[in-house]
Amino acid sequence: MGIPLLKGTEVERLRLAGQSAAGTLAHVAARLAPGIATADIDAWVREDTTRRGGKPSQLGYHGFPAAVCTSRNHVVCHGIPRSDERLSPGDIINVDVTTCLDGFHGDTSATFFIGEVSAEARHVVEVARRCRDAGVAVVRHGARLGDIGAAIEELARAEGCSVVREFGGHGIGRHMHGPPQVPHVGKRGTGITLRSGMVLTIEPMVNLGRPDVRVLPDGWTVVTEDGSLSAQFEHTVLVTREGCEVLTRLDSQVSGVRP
Repeated sequence: MGIPLLKGTEVERLRLAGQSAAGTLAHVAARLAPGIATADIDAWVREDTTRRGGKPSQLGYHGFPAAVCTSRNHVVCHGIPRSDERLSPGDIINVDVTTCLDGFHGDTSATFFIGEVSAEARHVVEVARRCRDAGVAVVRHGARLGDIGAAIEELARAEGCSVVREFGGHGIGRHMHGPPQVPHVGKRGTGITLRSGMVLTIEPMVNLGRPDVRVLPDGWTVVTEDGSLSAQFEHTVLVTREGCEVLTRLDSQVSGVRP
């Protein structure tokens, strides 16, 4: 499958999907608090996505049983919301929202503090956010795919953290997942050349400890092998001649950690 180059009304529809996903993420973020069950987050995502005229892209995708991924503390990604999993003071939690609106998908996530958190938790969360932004900053027409991973890995390593290798970003548009795969480690000047009209997700998963991960018996939940904290931030970006357009950035920021 080739990598689509979007233009015209396709880009506008993608912008609307990205803003819808970002709005739902902000809606959830404003309600997070100790005692909340991760199943409550799933219910909020379903309700808010429907209110915005969209559908949760993740629900039923390859059998995934929820409308959102909720990944808490040492869970790297693909955490399944549960009624018996409640947020506690000191937790960090990633909420990953993908919305299908008018045939296009917008994908975004952020990691949030629940109450007061440890210095280590604050560090890995802030490094993950900065890593995402470092990856986004190098996206432009003519850049190479390896430039993204190199920028992310260099920053994480300088801050004493590691980057998960088994999972990365991806192309997105009419399909939630498509080419190219976007590694979050790499070497500058390698990989495919980015072209204006490509749409990618930049979503590094950053661990406080080693990068090794394993999948739990449910077949979905990915955790750090050493039990260390993990954090992630994600944007959907459109490659342009001038650089890139971040399609999942809201004009107004929610309080707390910036999505």
